Amino acid sequence: MSSEPSTMSSEQSVLIALITVCAGYLIAPMGLSAVNVAIPALALDLQASAEQVGWLPTVYILSSVMCFLPASRLADRYGRKRVFVYGLWLNGLAATASTLTDNMDIILILRFVQGIAAAMIFGTGVAIVSSIVPANKRGMALGIVASCVYVGLTLAPVVGGYLTEFLGWRSVFWFQVPLILMLLVFIALKLPGDWKDAQTHAVDWVGTVIFALFSCLFVLGMADLPSWYGILTVIASFAVLWLFVVVQARAKTPLIRVQMFLENRLFSLSLTSSLFMYGSNFALLFLLSVYLQFIHNLTPSQAGNILLFQALSMAIMAPLAGKLADRFASRVVATVGCSIVAVGLFLLNLPFIMAEPWWIGLALLILGIGFGLFSTPNNNSIVSSVSKAEIGVASAAMNLGRTVGNLIGMSIVNTMIHIIIGDIPIEIAPLDNIAKTIEFALMLSLGMVLCACVASGARGR
Repeated sequence: MSSEPSTMSSEQSVLIALITVCAGYLIAPMGLSAVNVAIPALALDLQASAEQVGWLPTVYILSSVMCFLPASRLADRYGRKRVFVYGLWLNGLAATASTLTDNMDIILILRFVQGIAAAMIFGTGVAIVSSIVPANKRGMALGIVASCVYVGLTLAPVVGGYLTEFLGWRSVFWFQVPLILMLLVFIALKLPGDWKDAQTHAVDWVGTVIFALFSCLFVLGMADLPSWYGILTVIASFAVLWLFVVVQARAKTPLIRVQMFLENRLFSLSLTSSLFMYGSNFALLFLLSVYLQFIHNLTPSQAGNILLFQALSMAIMAPLAGKLADRFASRVVATVGCSIVAVGLFLLNLPFIMAEPWWIGLALLILGIGFGLFSTPNNNSIVSSVSKAEIGVASAAMNLGRTVGNLIGMSIVNTMIHIIIGDIPIEIAPLDNIAKTIEFALMLSLGMVLCACVASGARGR
C-alpha cells in the first residue's frame, strides 16, 4: 500500500481520509433514499407504469452488483482514492443529466449509471479505512463510516420529501451535485497520494462479463415470472453463476478468491447473514413510501418524516455497535441486532392494511436499532477474518453481499408487482393490489431476517 507524503503526519492522513470517505458515504445514500421518496411524484409526472416504477431502484442495484468486484480490483491496481473520485464525478454527472429529461427510459438508464458510481464509491471507501486504521481501532472507525451512511439515510427522506413537495422531483437529483463538487475540491486540496496494493494484478474481465451476465439474466428472469421464459431465464442465470465460480477458482488473478468461502467459516457466514439482512430491507423504504403516499394519502414530506425513523436510530446505534465490536464478540452483538430487526418486521406484519403511520414509524425505529447493532460488528468480522493483502477483496465481497441481497429482495418484489399489479400506470392501480404486494414483501423480509439470525449465530468467533 502506498503511503501519504512525509509532509503529512500519519494521524492527519487517517483523519482526512476518514473525513473523505465519511463525506462520500453521507452523500451517496442521500441521493439514493431521497429519490425513493420522490418516486410517486416522478411516476405521476412522467406517467410511468407500475413496472417502470419497480425498475427505478432495481437498475441502480443491478449495476452496483455488476461493478463492485471489478471496481475493487481496479482500485487495488490504480488507486482506491482515484476510483473513489471517479465514482463521485460519475454520480454527479448522472444526477445532473436526470434533471434535464422527461423520458422515463432515460431516467432508468441514468439510474443504472448512478449504480455504477455507487459501486466505485462504496467498493473503495471501506478498503481505504481498513487499510489505514489499526486493527484494534477498526471497529470504531467502521462504526463512524456506517453512521455517516445512516445519517445520509436519515436526512434523505426528510430532505427528499420537502424538495419533492416544494421544488418538484427533479430537485432530489440536483441537490446532491453541489455537495459532490465541494467534496471533490476538498479531496484535491487536502488528500494527496493514494492507496493501492504493492503487487498489482490484472482485472479479470472474463469473470466480470460472466458475473454481469448472471446478474442481468437473474433480474430479467425474475421480472418475467411466472412465465416459462422467466423460469428458464432464472435457471440459466444460476448456470452462469456456476460457470463464474468455476472460472474464478481457476483464474490466476480472480475477481474474488472463491476458496475463501470454503476456507473461512467466519467470512462466509458473515457474508451470508449480510446478504439476508440487506435483502430483507432494501425494498421496504421504496414500498413504504408508495404505501404512505398512495394508501394513506400523505404528502412526500410527511412520508419522509416517518421513513427517517429507521435511519435515525441506525445512525445513533452504529458508533455504539462499533465500540461493542472492539470489546465483545461480534457474533453476539450482530445476532442480537438481527433478532431486534425480526421484532420490528413482526410488528409490520401485524394487520398491515389497517396500520397507522405512527405504528409504521415505531416499527421502523426498532428496525433501525437492530440494523445499527448488526451492520458494524458484521462488517468488522468480514474484514478482520482475512489477511491484510485481501482486505480490498473482502471489502468488495462485503458490499457485494449487501447489494446482491438488495437485488434478490427487489427482484422478488418486482415479480410480485408484475403478477399482482401489472404494467399499468401506478396512479390507477387498485389500492388493494398495492397493499397485497407490500404485505407479501413484509412476510418475505421477516423470513430473510430469520435466516440471517441463524447464519449469524452459527458462525462462531
